[in-house]
Amino acid sequence: MAMYRARQVVAMKKGNVIGDNSIDTVYLTAEKTQDSPFWVNIRVVVQDGKTNQYTQIPLKQNQGYNPTLFLGDFTGDRVEDIMVVMDTGGSGGMINAYVFAYRGRQFRQLFDSDVFNDRFKYRVFYLDYYKVQVNSYTTNQKFIIDLTTRGKEYLSEIYYPNGKLKKPIQGFVSGLSGLYPVDFDRNGTYELLGYQNIAGQYNADRLGYVQTTMKWNGREFAPEVQNVAIFGGDIS
Repeated sequence: MAMYRARQVVAMKKGNVIGDNSIDTVYLTAEKTQDSPFWVNIRVVVQDGKTNQYTQIPLKQNQGYNPTLFLGDFTGDRVEDIMVVMDTGGSGGMINAYVFAYRGRQFRQLFDSDVFNDRFKYRVFYLDYYKVQVNSYTTNQKFIIDLTTRGKEYLSEIYYPNGKLKKPIQGFVSGLSGLYPVDFDRNGTYELLGYQNIAGQYNADRLGYVQTTMKWNGREFAPEVQNVAIFGGDIS
């Protein structure tokens, strides 16, 4: 049976998150499991700088590794929003991530990694002649990854010497493995940059990343740009 330590502050930031021009304090609190870096019962607590009252923001997934806190304006209203990211600890390197904004006298959720993972659909499949195709159905784009940098040992298991596939192989795109605030326009409003692993035959067979830039459009974080980043091979 896991033993938990007393609740402690994991992270703390100050900023104008309530929007009344006072400096509020945002805490990320949690309980740590004994002899482990795993945190449970993670909560966001906001102390109003004007009234000193505390507000708790519940998290849907409230346990994980390395929980972090970021304050920044994602919606363009010059009020800072709250971003929480934590690692799940699974083999796919996935995260849980949330963004909250103060609207109508309460904190509302603007981003949920589970909703993102459900929304963005992909198909990954190997092609003849040392290529992999990634179809992104949410943005209606396809990407082609060249496998020739992977080396003879890897390729000879999958392809005949003439470059034809020995059998059909499907890969997959994992859920979010990274989410980063980036002010691409340098206008003081942050966009979200999401990373998803592209896997070949198994999780550790990494082929690259799908990178999705999302911008708040007044209703949701909508994809603006989607790219695929690949790993380099040795120059020989």
